[in-house]
Amino acid sequence: MSIEIKAPTFPESVADGTVATWHKQPGEAVAADELIVDIETDKVVLEVVAPADGVIAEIVKGEGDTVLSDEVIAHFNAGEAGSAAPAAQAEASEAATTDGDKVGPAARKLIDENGLDASKIPGTGKNGGITKEDVQNFLKGGAPAAAPAPAAAAPAAPAASVNVVAGERVEKRVPMTRLRATIAKRLVEAQQNAAMLTTYNEVNMKPVMELRKQYKDLFEKTHNGTRLGFMSFFVKAATEALKRFPAVNASIDGNDMVYHGYQDIGVAVSTDRGLMVPVLRDTDTMSLADVESTIADFGKRGREGKLGMEDMQGGTFTITNGGVFGSLMSTPILNPPQTAILGMHKIQERPMAVNGQVEILPMMYLALSYDHRMIDGKEAVQFLVTIKDLLEDPARMLLDV
Repeated sequence: MSIEIKAPTFPESVADGTVATWHKQPGEAVAADELIVDIETDKVVLEVVAPADGVIAEIVKGEGDTVLSDEVIAHFNAGEAGSAAPAAQAEASEAATTDGDKVGPAARKLIDENGLDASKIPGTGKNGGITKEDVQNFLKGGAPAAAPAPAAAAPAAPAASVNVVAGERVEKRVPMTRLRATIAKRLVEAQQNAAMLTTYNEVNMKPVMELRKQYKDLFEKTHNGTRLGFMSFFVKAATEALKRFPAVNASIDGNDMVYHGYQDIGVAVSTDRGLMVPVLRDTDTMSLADVESTIADFGKRGREGKLGMEDMQGGTFTITNGGVFGSLMSTPILNPPQTAILGMHKIQERPMAVNGQVEILPMMYLALSYDHRMIDGKEAVQFLVTIKDLLEDPARMLLDV
C-alpha cells in the first residue's frame, strides 16, 4: 500500500521549513514510528517518523529543499521488505575492497571532503583497509603516534608526516542552518529596532546559597529527585518584580503597548543547534519544584532536539544565564517583542564592605537590558533592585512583602 509522507503542519508563525536530514533512503527497510527525516524550521527541528513497517519508495524533497506545511516530501510503501541500511552496505563494501584499493567509499568521501592523505591514515579494516571510523578517529586525534611506519622508511619520515598534518590549514564551509540564520536575524533586528539600554546591579548570593545548602537534600527527597538550583529563585523573584512593574512585562506591537496580566518567563537554553528559549507558563502559580523540574525537562529535550514549537511560543520576559559558562558580566540582547531580558552571571567571591567591615561574599552581577521606548530608566533600575532585594532576603518571596 502506497502512503504519502507529508511535512508536519506548521503553526501560523512558521511559513515553511527545510529538509535537514534524510535518515532513511529509498529501498531501505523502515520500522513503524522510526525516524526517517528531520524538518528544520525557524524555531525547532521537527521529526517525521514512518507510518508503518515498509520502505521509502521515492524521496520527493531532498536535503536542503524548502517545504510547506503538509506538503508531500516522499512516497512510502507499507508492508514491503527493504534492503540493509546504507551504513551496513558501506561497511560490507569497505570489507570487500582489494589490497589495491583499501579505502572504502564512505571513508573516501570523508578523506576528499577534508583534503587528507589516505596514505597517512592507519586502517583497521580487513587487510588493512581504511574505514569511515578510521578517518573520523584520525580527524579527532590528528596523526596517531601509534601509526605503523614502513619497515624501509627513513627515520625522519614519521616526523615529516606529523609536520605536514599539524601544519595543514584546513577550512570547512557549511551553510548556516535555518535556526542559526533566524537567531542572527532576530538579534540584529532587536538592536536596530529597539532603543536598547542596559542597567547593572549586584546581588549577594549568600542567603540563597545557605538556604539551598540547608534544604537541598530534603527538597530533592520530597520532590521525587528534583534538584534545587538557583534558577528557580531568580524566576520567582522576577515574577514578583514583574507584577510590581507591569511595563517590564509588556511588549510593543506596532504603535500599541500590550500589557500582559500574566507572567510567562522564557529561559534561554544552549543546544548544539543554537540558542533556544522555551517558556515557563504562568510562573506566578508555579512552585520552586515546578520551575526546577520544568527547566530540567527543557534542558534534556533541548539537547535531544525534541523541544516543540509550542514550548517556545509566547513569553513576556526572558532570563539568560551566562554564568554557567563562566561569564562574569555581559549585556544580553532583547528577545523581541519582549521589552526586557535579565542576565545572570558567575557567582564570584569578592571582598565587600558590610557594616563598616570587610567580608568575603559570593556576589553575582545582574544585567537588565530593556527597551527605553517602553520602560523608563527609573522603572528598570527599581525592577532590578527589587530582584536584588528579594534574593538577598528570600523569605520576602514567601511572605509577599
